[in-house]
Amino acid sequence: MRAPANTRHPLLVWAWGLVRLDFVGLAFGTLFFCLSLTPSLLPRDWLFAGLVGGINASIGYAIGVLIGKVVRHFILRRRTWWPPTNRVMYQIKAVTIASSIAASILVLIPAAAWQRQVSALMGIEGPATLGYLRTLFAALVVGGACVGASRAVLDAIKLLARRLIRRWHLHHEVAFFVGTAIVVVLLITLINGVLYRGFLAGASRVFQPQNSTTRGGIHQPTEPERSGSPKSFAPWDTLGYEGRNFVATGPDLDALARVNGKPAKEPIRVYAGLQTADTDAARTDVIVRELERTGAFDRKLLVIIPTTGTGWVNPVAARSIETMYNGDTALVGMQYSYLPSWISFLGDRDKSIESSRILIDAIHDRWRKLPSDRRPKLVLYGESLGSYGGQGVFPWLPDIARMDFSAVLWVGPPHESSLWSGLVLRRDPGTPEVQPRYDNGRTVRFSQATDPSDIAKIADPPWDGTRVLFLQHPSDPITWWSPKLVFSQPEWLTEPPGADRTASMRWYPIITFWQVGADMTNALSVPGGHGHNYGDSVLDGWAAVVPPDGWTDQDTDRVRVALNDSAATRGPEY
Repeated sequence: MRAPANTRHPLLVWAWGLVRLDFVGLAFGTLFFCLSLTPSLLPRDWLFAGLVGGINASIGYAIGVLIGKVVRHFILRRRTWWPPTNRVMYQIKAVTIASSIAASILVLIPAAAWQRQVSALMGIEGPATLGYLRTLFAALVVGGACVGASRAVLDAIKLLARRLIRRWHLHHEVAFFVGTAIVVVLLITLINGVLYRGFLAGASRVFQPQNSTTRGGIHQPTEPERSGSPKSFAPWDTLGYEGRNFVATGPDLDALARVNGKPAKEPIRVYAGLQTADTDAARTDVIVRELERTGAFDRKLLVIIPTTGTGWVNPVAARSIETMYNGDTALVGMQYSYLPSWISFLGDRDKSIESSRILIDAIHDRWRKLPSDRRPKLVLYGESLGSYGGQGVFPWLPDIARMDFSAVLWVGPPHESSLWSGLVLRRDPGTPEVQPRYDNGRTVRFSQATDPSDIAKIADPPWDGTRVLFLQHPSDPITWWSPKLVFSQPEWLTEPPGADRTASMRWYPIITFWQVGADMTNALSVPGGHGHNYGDSVLDGWAAVVPPDGWTDQDTDRVRVALNDSAATRGPEY
């Protein structure tokens, strides 16, 4: 297809080349777009679906262009009937374009129905079919931008190759190869170096000021049992945004006494922010001093909480365990980053492991010096990136028992978590990946955590020694996304679907990778019990792994009512 006669200016010719489409690429792009509209783990609105569809369509277009060139060069060029007449070629292109447009529009009708199906599993309202048609326009913008950018790169390669031919008299194919290599190296250097580091630096500048702020309604605690109080070794203004939220909230002894009907203790909350000291080791020293100052080693339960990227601690998890033990608890966390979890995971995931290791080892060493009959129960809790960091401390499962932990609760573990992935890989034969069993549940167990009965069923059989429990929703993209999704079908998509995953979801190379990857950015927007929102199921997890003496299901329900009545049943997104 030639550029119009009135677009002969070089810049206009170049711009026209960016939007000119290859008809084989168009066919493959349409196929990838249509497949991208099939169901995924979480519901997607039209704008989100357009973003995913546009990315997948551009990838399909590139694959189609490559296949078309290979077929024409190696198969068709020796055929007497190729190329066909211009009239036949225009007819083929017209049919391809018309079919692509029709298919893209028609597939949006079942796509809207699929999204309503997924939404119903989450207990929310799905999109209307008419409004969902806007997906196509969003996909055209995104896909067009991706194709235009790739063509700009290709033009840069061609320009460099022509100059190499003129300057060094290289063979055409050699010049093109050299030009491609130079541009690719420059792009990789730019992305991994300038853009990547610039992104992290920019993100730090964006989120660091927020770390210095305090959420409305949050005030410095006066109770000596809290870090940040006037008697604390960790000053209030050094705890960071999430640290101040953690130490200044939660039930006090009066609230606990009302819920439990008996005198309570003031819960201990210990925390160190990035500004509390210069290094993780120094911050940990402050934490150990805080634990000694507050009398944390005299409490019945000591909970170590590796935090998420910004230092966030799930307020539901904290409030639940404090209410269960009527305040006879000490909870401890430490900040290691300004950045949200997803940026920390991409930028420096090892930092979460190293920070968790220093924190756990220091507290454990101090705890181990106590007489065995005077030690509090030692418990480990981690959610999302906090789970990833905590797991990285232990090379293998027996190491947890050797450190005499009473219980471990890990919620929404990322797929790359070392211990989780190893246990799932070596699960008992015949058990599904979405709810595996390891060593017949002797130490570690897994729950889909979609309702209290599921967790209770998992925890019901005899469970001696250290209890380790993973809570993982079948619809949680944080748990199920992996780079292997690009070309490898996971077992969890060949098994019967979990409780809140649609049976209509299928695996497609490349496409599912982007679908589930996009779901990760939307994982907290669904109701509790789905996606990466674990709601009050953390309470049932606590009741499963470390229940107080004489604890009953009625006690769990009583605490659940108290949680639902409280104003802080969900913290800010992390």
